[in-house]
This record gives sequence, C-alpha cells and structure tokens, in this order.
Amino acid sequence: MSMVTISNLQRITAPKLAEMLLASSNQPASDTTIAIIDVRDDDHLGGHIKSSMHFPSRSLDATMPTLLRKLADKDVVVFHCALSQQRGPGAALRYLREKEAAFAAAAAVKKAEDGSKPGKQQQVYVLDKGFVGWQEVYGPDERLTESYRKELWEDGY
Repeated sequence: MSMVTISNLQRITAPKLAEMLLASSNQPASDTTIAIIDVRDDDHLGGHIKSSMHFPSRSLDATMPTLLRKLADKDVVVFHCALSQQRGPGAALRYLREKEAAFAAAAAVKKAEDGSKPGKQQQVYVLDKGFVGWQEVYGPDERLTESYRKELWEDGY
C-alpha cells in the first residue's frame, strides 16, 4: 500500500523549476533528466512551459502506461495544471502509485531472476501555483515559456 497522499506530495516553486530548466537547456533534449507534465485540458491554450508534455487529465486513464514509459529515465518529474490544486496533484499521485505498482512487479521478477533490484529513484513534484503562477513570472520569457498569449491571461483566463 502506498504511503504517498495528496498532502505529502513534494512541491516545487516556479523559480526553482526555472533555475533547473535553464541549467539543463544547454543539454541535448535526449539528455534532459527533467520532465514537465501539463495535465490541463482545454485551458492548455495560452501557453505552456517549454519542453513540457501535454497529457490532459481527462485522458490520463488511457495514457498512463505511455506516461510511465516516457518518464522511466527521468530524474525529476513535475506535474502541473492551472493552479496545481486538483488535477496536477491528482495526476502526480496517480503516477506515483502506478509507478510503485509497476516497480513492485518488476522487482519481484528481477529478484527471482538475479537477486537485484530494478529501476532508478525519481523525484516527483507538483508545481506550486500551477501554470497561473508560472505565467505571472515567466510567461513572456521565451527561454522558459512557449506559445504564450498575454492577452488571454490579462483578461483573467
């Protein structure tokens, strides 16, 4: 049984994430060890964090196996939605639980085969204040945000 709950999910601030992204921007995309998962649905319009992957929350059930595969080699995974109050934390929790279940199954097989443990440790975070908080500081910064539409945010998107 998982010990992870919504209340004890780790959070990361926008400045800390921006610092990490800028530090990793000199690496080839294939070497990047950070993944940002944007689970906004129709509210994805108006911009997104550069290099983020869009996995709408409404289709997360169907796409979770793909997400687990895509993120297997990442050291840091950050989930967010608009405010990171419901969809982002819910997706992070679901991901952690699915990953834990897959890890347990793989560990049993690996131990039976050669006595070792599989996989690597991964830090999973929820972006504090979500994309709304992110765009307030980094929306216009093209190094960190793509497809930003300031006029949508000024009108209280």
